[in-house]
Amino acid sequence: MRTWIWIAGVAAAVSCSPREKKEKDPLSELPAKKQARVIEAQAEPDSLKGSLQAVATGAIGGQPITVDYYSPAVRGRIIWGGLVPFDQVWVTGAHNCTRITFEAAVVIENQTLQAGTYAFLSIPGKEHWTLILNRNYRQHLADNYSADEDVVRVDVLPTAAPHQERLRYQVIEASDENGFISVTWEQLRIQLPLALAVSSGQK
Repeated sequence: MRTWIWIAGVAAAVSCSPREKKEKDPLSELPAKKQARVIEAQAEPDSLKGSLQAVATGAIGGQPITVDYYSPAVRGRIIWGGLVPFDQVWVTGAHNCTRITFEAAVVIENQTLQAGTYAFLSIPGKEHWTLILNRNYRQHLADNYSADEDVVRVDVLPTAAPHQERLRYQVIEASDENGFISVTWEQLRIQLPLALAVSSGQK
């Protein structure tokens, strides 16, 4: 009788081995990005709380570009010069800095950026904005921002847009080699122009 109990116990232990548990739950190690939302055009407030984890994806010339960010809502607040101060570095989102990942080298402002992930920050102004790509994409807000880690800066003019309740990023292809990353919030839009880099160097 004791022999039978011992054999049954060994069989039960083998059937519940860690290896079998891993095989039953292959999705347990997926990153938090799984919960990210795609922000669409949105004119009216929603009932969701806080700044939503969001993602925007697209491709230029078949080369993927991904934007990971947190999307705050207007909620009747004064955004420009209020919630987002003028002439101060902003993570162009909420919480952690916005991150842009290029799967291929791109050219921005006549400068070639290698494939990789960069922080996307900005300095909003009343008349124009400065858009920044920075090497340190692991920073909370702009607390650890250093201009020494900037890889490119671009001055752009904001344009008027239909009301957008939640901050929205879009990756838009203009041609096989050119496009831009668009940011729309409240009644304002900015665009970061970029082009694919060719294998022999900058075009």
